[in-house]
Amino acid sequence: MEIEALPRPETPDKDDSLTRLRLDIAYDGGGFQGWATQPDFRTVQGAIEEAFAIIFRRHAPIPVLTVAGRTDAGVHATGQVAHVDLTEDQLKSLDRPRRGGLGGKAYDGPASLGRRVNGIAGLDNDIYVSRSAIAPDGFDARFSALWRRYEYRIADNLAPRNPLERHRTLWFPAELNENVMNLTAQSLLGLHDWAAYCKPREGATTVRTLQSFSWERQPDGILLASVQADAFCHSMVRSIVGACVATGQGNLPINRPADIRDQMTRGSEYKVMPAKGLVLTEVGYPDDAELAERARLTRTRRIALVDHGPLNALM
Repeated sequence: MEIEALPRPETPDKDDSLTRLRLDIAYDGGGFQGWATQPDFRTVQGAIEEAFAIIFRRHAPIPVLTVAGRTDAGVHATGQVAHVDLTEDQLKSLDRPRRGGLGGKAYDGPASLGRRVNGIAGLDNDIYVSRSAIAPDGFDARFSALWRRYEYRIADNLAPRNPLERHRTLWFPAELNENVMNLTAQSLLGLHDWAAYCKPREGATTVRTLQSFSWERQPDGILLASVQADAFCHSMVRSIVGACVATGQGNLPINRPADIRDQMTRGSEYKVMPAKGLVLTEVGYPDDAELAERARLTRTRRIALVDHGPLNALM
């Protein structure tokens, strides 16, 4: 069962006494009930912050992660991005190697945070921090982002059923027409209210810009969707993928998914696809000099969409 993440507070403005680090993270989502910390459930954020509790056990308070995009239960990531704000004492504690000499080499404390998290997690764990470094001025993992990109993998009846890929590929028991699915995807592009394709969250807007969406059959026969938007609301990617599958199977006309979107009524004409085929592959950011302004604009626009409604906010 998919558990919706508990609401998290809006990311506050950075405290100038703290130092912000950027973390690049990959994970197999199969063992997690999503990204955000939840009581009594294993989550990606919870697992990493548990490692922080060990690393900074003598330097309270335990820092909290802010993420670019909260993935749903079972969704994977190869290009997730988060940030964490550390006190001066926490940052200094990273500058001391835990054991052994350096052999004359310079020691990079911020880079060691990722290595320490990975060491606590273990070599065969389902989370890996590929990089941790001091973030550029103005960087906010969530609000500075320009876009998020996902991929969805389907093995239909024209593709091999590779058991080694079963945890990140949906096996679909029919033949799908990728050309029809691609036309459907193109018809969905643009700035719209995606309420028909999202599970609503209180206090959140469902207005998003779908920047690109395409399907391609890979040389091995796998159908691969590439989906990019400024942001996604809860279950949006798996829903629009499901609508494309319905047209590709011949169960919906090509233009019907766009009509469903515009009617803003969630129905039963398509199925939301399982989470295991979905991977967050990349988060895009502007040049360093534009990070702070991007974060400011994103915050302002989100507040306007929530407080004043999408039509008024976008006029």
